[in-house]
Amino acid sequence: MNPAEHYILDRPEPYRSILLQLQVIIEHTVPEVELKFKYKIPFYYIDGKPFCYLNHAKDYVDLGFWHSAHLTVHLEHMTTAGRKVMRSLRYKQVTDIDHTIATEVLQNAFEVRSKKFWKD
Repeated sequence: MNPAEHYILDRPEPYRSILLQLQVIIEHTVPEVELKFKYKIPFYYIDGKPFCYLNHAKDYVDLGFWHSAHLTVHLEHMTTAGRKVMRSLRYKQVTDIDHTIATEVLQNAFEVRSKKFWKD
């Protein structure tokens, strides 16, 4: 088992289930992704470049986006939580996951993946 998979399976419930559901959504929506373990969390890469990440912190799970400065869909559902650029969808329960929103944000992130990290 690789470290990213271990991270996901080692989380307590309900966070393990949230992470597993998000993993399925990510890998189904963007099959080009490669799951790695970077910055001590599961991080998805495309063509060797960061795409999105999963992070369990406190009482939630974040699905964060590397090129979030360029995202244009469902921004009202995303949080910056004191971060300057990074945005994430945040979940406290599996039932919080809206498959349509997650899928559409992932598709938007895929469309802007070649842009710079910062918005010019």
